[in-house]
Amino acid sequence: MPASSIATEQFTVAPVIDYEPAPLPSDRSCLAPTALHRSTPRPARGPRRGEPAPPKTAVVFAETALRQLLEVIDRRRPVAQLRPLMTPVLVERVIARAKATRSGSASMLRVRTRAVDAGTDGAGIGAAEVFGSFRRAGRVHAIAARIERHRDSWRIVALQIG
Repeated sequence: MPASSIATEQFTVAPVIDYEPAPLPSDRSCLAPTALHRSTPRPARGPRRGEPAPPKTAVVFAETALRQLLEVIDRRRPVAQLRPLMTPVLVERVIARAKATRSGSASMLRVRTRAVDAGTDGAGIGAAEVFGSFRRAGRVHAIAARIERHRDSWRIVALQIG
């Protein structure tokens, strides 16, 4: 565009709307803690009424596997250690996610396991849902997975990291 046509155009400027609340006065004390900001953690609840408790092996596997998963994403652990824990498709997706740059390392906050499916042979729980949260760079993120029995152990078959 020639310089003469730019000079003849009219530019308008619209004000930016302030969407943040006004700061509190410095003499005002902090507000009372809410359910989101508890000073003491809640006690762990058991399974809901009528819902079977997940096997201890599933709970231990879920906690260990998610911690190892975050360590692989943070490049603190080699990817080869995930291969017995997850399906090959998920391992490839975790490798792709680990290539992105990260600010800070992740630390697991809590993990919960819930039994969802009876085994195919009727000898126990065959699948469980795993959900939890982790902290990275001052922010809290969610993680969820589905684990299923695979031979004599458990295996992650679905994964979502938020």
